[in-house]
Amino acid sequence: MSQQRLARTAGVMMILIFISRVLGFVRLRAASEVFGRTAETDAFNAAFVIPDLMYFLLVAGALSSAFIPVFTGYLAKNEEKEGWVVASTFLTATGIALVGLTILGVIFTPVLAPLVAYQFTGEQRLLLIHLMRVMFPAVFFTALSGLTAGVLNSYNHFAIPVIGPIFYNIFIILGAYLLGPRLGITGMAIGTIVGAMANFGLQLAALLLQTKYYRPTLRLSHPGMQRIIHLMLPAIIGLSITQLNQIITQNLASGLAQGSITALQLANRLMQFPLGIFAMGISQVYFPTMTRQVAQGEMDQFRNTFSRGLRAILFITIPSAVGLVVLRVPLVRFLFQAGEFTNSDTQATAYALLFYSLGLVAQSGIQILTRIFYSLQDTRTPVKVGIASVALNASLSIWLLRTTNLAHGALALAYSAAAVMNFLLYLGLLKYRLGKIDGRKLVLTIGKSSAASAFMAVGVIWANTLVSPYLPTEAALGRMLEVGILAGLGVLLYGGAAYLLRMEEAQETLGIFLRRFRPTRSRA
Repeated sequence: MSQQRLARTAGVMMILIFISRVLGFVRLRAASEVFGRTAETDAFNAAFVIPDLMYFLLVAGALSSAFIPVFTGYLAKNEEKEGWVVASTFLTATGIALVGLTILGVIFTPVLAPLVAYQFTGEQRLLLIHLMRVMFPAVFFTALSGLTAGVLNSYNHFAIPVIGPIFYNIFIILGAYLLGPRLGITGMAIGTIVGAMANFGLQLAALLLQTKYYRPTLRLSHPGMQRIIHLMLPAIIGLSITQLNQIITQNLASGLAQGSITALQLANRLMQFPLGIFAMGISQVYFPTMTRQVAQGEMDQFRNTFSRGLRAILFITIPSAVGLVVLRVPLVRFLFQAGEFTNSDTQATAYALLFYSLGLVAQSGIQILTRIFYSLQDTRTPVKVGIASVALNASLSIWLLRTTNLAHGALALAYSAAAVMNFLLYLGLLKYRLGKIDGRKLVLTIGKSSAASAFMAVGVIWANTLVSPYLPTEAALGRMLEVGILAGLGVLLYGGAAYLLRMEEAQETLGIFLRRFRPTRSRA
């Protein structure tokens, strides 16, 4: 795929992911408005951990590290039919494993529940077990959606895999508002299952229209399947280590004040908003291209592709992190403060967001850096980095909780510190592996983006002192105007500063969106 087409596709992805993420916030607001920041919502958020772990181990790791590189290699060599023997085997085997794990998960939920929130007791632990059992089947459909999306991405089809989660969020929202008043938090759990089924149905339909080669089969001895297994096992270990960060954070939070898990979850989702739209969107689009370039031995083009992708991510997420820090209270108040969600809940969530924002840039860079190693069919390096990350996160979390009064903010700070170390370690290892990584351009991008972001922050803080006193922030319209005016001003200030600094990434990012909407001209 050409650089111009990559940029255009990335623009489409960002728009679709933006819609999905906005609906994700509507979903979070629905939970906050109907249930507040309570023991119920803590249990609901905790119930997602084990199903999410299954998804990351069986799907996210297998796809990113093993399946897409191997399957794309077959496509790059014009061996599509042979590639589909491997793909069919992989899809069938993973589906069987998911059925077995889902059944075991439902049966042994009482044993698994203490692993995600060991300090939950009494009614709260019983609610956690109930919600885990209700939502466990959802991971089966979510995981299958991820598998089919991976195949579609290998064909450079990215839109449908992002549209599916839109339906997923819609059904969870309906579960909160329509079923929540009658069934309590269980209503959202039911909405989660229905949404996961709708997501998978859409992905499956798109996959069946894409190819005529899919046939359920189990040829585990095929060389391509053996290669996937060889690459996948280290990645599964690495991802299980990485997921431990979330489990550690949640377990430690279960012993803090009621609502701490919910505050951390909401703040983390806010931090994930720019990460999901820009970092994941760009990484997802660039990954198959990097894999093809490695398969075809085009290493100079490979270096250029990942350098451009990483610099684009840094250009967008550095001001995003600064913006989240500056606007954390107005943003949380606008998005969540309604119904059962009070001002004290806003302050607790904004407090966690402050510390999570410190790791946003590193978390975003990691999205493409891990895929660079997977493109090189190196799954062992992410395992080693993951072990170091978990060790730092766990030790720093415990130390901060014991020696400071940061409360749940300590857990967010430790999480961010581990991400920064992760990012720097990946860069160092990549430099050692490839010899050159366009380091001068990366440093220049970080420096200029940081300077432009500082200018933006000063302008927004000054404007906030002038505008906010005249806005009725006790009303939804006033809160929306506050966030809209200040965020819009921030975008203008950062864009203007980037233009004056003649940042190459500013022109490229603008081109991503202009090429998306520019009409295509036919050639004579």
